[in-house]
Amino acid sequence: MAYQQAPFVNLIVFCYMNALGGYHMQTKETEKITCYTPTKGRDGGTSIPRWKYDCVRRAILTILEESESGYIAFKDLPAAVEMQLSTNQLAKLGSLGWHVTTVKLNMEVEGEIIRVAGVKPQRLMKAPE
Repeated sequence: MAYQQAPFVNLIVFCYMNALGGYHMQTKETEKITCYTPTKGRDGGTSIPRWKYDCVRRAILTILEESESGYIAFKDLPAAVEMQLSTNQLAKLGSLGWHVTTVKLNMEVEGEIIRVAGVKPQRLMKAPE
């Protein structure tokens, strides 16, 4: 009988101490990130799985880096992100438009991307370094 590696062996797993002194197991599948919006008066955040944030963020940055003009119209962003993601990622992601908007807003808060001032419809570009 041939040796087979258990599927969970390949998971990246880490532990951290919780406030009560216990350990909590967390994987890349379950780790969350809190996203915020630049909109005044909206102080709360929205938590999404880290892997979803990371793959949408990478796609947005790639799109902006590869854009000849250096920007993209917000209305075109979901379709452009869809082209950057694998079929598997898209199947697991859920609502593409919602995740693109949530990640885009947080990237604005973090100063990674900016809206092109005075232009309608909304256009996005990488923030100057």
